[in-house]
Amino acid sequence: MANKQEVKKYLAHWFQLGKKVIVGHSDQSFLPSSVLNGDRYSPEFEECWEQIISLEIRDCYLEGTHETIAELLTPAWEMLPCGRCAMPVPIRSVGMPALFCPCNSLPTWPNTELPAPRSPVNSLEQLTEICNACGERSDRLIENIPSEV
Repeated sequence: MANKQEVKKYLAHWFQLGKKVIVGHSDQSFLPSSVLNGDRYSPEFEECWEQIISLEIRDCYLEGTHETIAELLTPAWEMLPCGRCAMPVPIRSVGMPALFCPCNSLPTWPNTELPAPRSPVNSLEQLTEICNACGERSDRLIENIPSEV
């Protein structure tokens, strides 16, 4: 089952590639100009997310897809990486998968020469994990050094 955080991450990734969230049969759409702000989502993205979630209209969907945001928040869907581009895509938990990935309409994607869209990264947390991993490796190396040396 896709939860709100997974759907939010899904939209954040596709927003970074210029995909919009379309509101039903109106001219309204959402595409924040910035998605990330350091180690968190940008205020503009957060505001956009809140507006999408609060809409009474149940037919908001990511440009190039057929599944509504409301549908994605039901137990029938989960988010998994696309087999072509590794971006998050909705997959039915039971039954037939979505017709295609939103990358289908992006002629220059996947592009391995550009940084891939991502989630916010806490740099301090990442550096701490790297330091801890290095410390564990050095501890193991020290343990394996013969005592005669």
